Amino acid sequence: MAAPAIHTVPAGDRWENKRAGEDTALSSHDTKEDAAAAGREQAMRDQAEHIIHKQDGTIGERNSYGGDPESSAG
Repeated sequence: MAAPAIHTVPAGDRWENKRAGEDTALSSHDTKEDAAAAGREQAMRDQAEHIIHKQDGTIGERNSYGGDPESSAG
């Protein structure tokens, strides 16, 4: 089973990284850029997807760092 995705999300005037399905922040940062870098590192360690949200909460970017199923022969 794949590791839960890491979400970089706005949190008031800060940015947080959270695992999918969890309310507790893994980390909190002053800037989106700092939060995205920390989220990317965590996703790489977990071999999970990293989902970076925009200020309005919509998804702005998705990156996968392992755990993807192999392509099946067609």
